[in-house]
Amino acid sequence: MGGLSIWHWIIVLAVVLLLFGRGKISDLMGDVAKGIKSFKKGMADDDEPAKPSAAPEAPRPLPGQSTSAATEGEKKVV
Repeated sequence: MGGLSIWHWIIVLAVVLLLFGRGKISDLMGDVAKGIKSFKKGMADDDEPAKPSAAPEAPRPLPGQSTSAATEGEKKVV
């Protein structure tokens, strides 16, 4: 009464495949695998000691911002 036979699992699997389709399930598993790889890489990076940088980087312009506007503003101040 409390256990599921192999036929129950086959029916459940068939219903899941019908609802989600093979493409969505494979995409989902691919995303899970990428997440696991990213997690492992992050854990490996945490183990390495941080290297101090010689000088801080200059701020980068935003994607929609042109670099010429920033240089013109600097020219006006000087």
